[in-house]
Amino acid sequence: MSRHGIAIGRIFGIRIDLDYSWFFIAALLTWMLAGSFYPAQFKGWAASEYWLIGGLTSLLLFASVLVHELGHSLVARRYGLEVPRITLFLFGGVAQLQAEPPHAWAEFWIALAGPVTSFLLAAGFWELEPLMPAQPMLVLVRYLAVLNLMLALFNLIPGFPLDGGRVFRALLWRFTHSYHRATMAAGLTGRFFGFLFIFLGVWQALAGALVDGLWLAFVGWFLESAAGSQLHVEWMKNLLGGHRVADAMERNLLHVPPGASVEEMVERVMIPAQTRTALVTTIDGTVGMVTLDALHGVPRAEWSATSASHVMSPVAQMETTQPDAILWAAVERMGKGGVEVLPVLERGVVVGMLSREDILHYLSVLQGLQEWKSIDGVR
Repeated sequence: MSRHGIAIGRIFGIRIDLDYSWFFIAALLTWMLAGSFYPAQFKGWAASEYWLIGGLTSLLLFASVLVHELGHSLVARRYGLEVPRITLFLFGGVAQLQAEPPHAWAEFWIALAGPVTSFLLAAGFWELEPLMPAQPMLVLVRYLAVLNLMLALFNLIPGFPLDGGRVFRALLWRFTHSYHRATMAAGLTGRFFGFLFIFLGVWQALAGALVDGLWLAFVGWFLESAAGSQLHVEWMKNLLGGHRVADAMERNLLHVPPGASVEEMVERVMIPAQTRTALVTTIDGTVGMVTLDALHGVPRAEWSATSASHVMSPVAQMETTQPDAILWAAVERMGKGGVEVLPVLERGVVVGMLSREDILHYLSVLQGLQEWKSIDGVR
């Protein structure tokens, strides 16, 4: 179990996770199929058959989504990209790539591999129909063929983060030679389709198709939110590009001895300096770091009897970075690892701390300078 969800195994060395939202959508889809869709389309089945086929349809649909993501992953590996994890969640699945594709054509083929895989699955289920003797198995494979066809077509919509949006980005990247401009354009297109789905969903709901309308609006909200997040990430990446960790890190470090009590450390060091972090230092150097978050497990009444060394995180066991490291690479590491603070080491000595607050402050400074240059340029 991890913060991503529940690990269920590995395929081709790729870890497969179920996000907690998957259980909700799997149960909801099974209930909708068994309780309304199949009974309305096919009369006379036993109740147990409706639930059995509903459950099988739901599971095989998500198995199809997994195969779709494996299509992306195996092509990504052909281009030298590691894929540590595939996560199935509320709206399908996502293959996590360790890095961006090396060039536009790699992005194009990696993105296209998913819809192509879904088209092949649709064709495969369609070919299985003659082999099915009767309902309800005939209905199952027919519906899975339709679902995979719809999955492929939906993913070809040219808006990020859908596969079609990534194909669109790859083509723009190829012809403009600018990954940044291509990503911004694909993200804006993704927001357009998100807003369009929200509008159509609300329209459907007001026209009487409440469930279908709300679901379409919910999908639109997800697309708009994901595209907006990508635009924000690309804006940050472009603004931080060319800058180093040393540009943003905090250099005024606060040190406490290992034997200092938590109470003394908080009230005499951290609160006066208005900081959430202190370094535990001996005569031989810094050995650990204490954050306010680490104190949540220590009752307030025990602060005076608890030493800083007892609650610190040893530097030797922490992720660290260097002053001359690319700042955006450090930001990505913090995001992927869920790290709030990175000690900055130079020749084994802690010379700074890089926190999320430091990055946001530096971003605000860069944005202010950018706006000032823009205004000054107009003048």
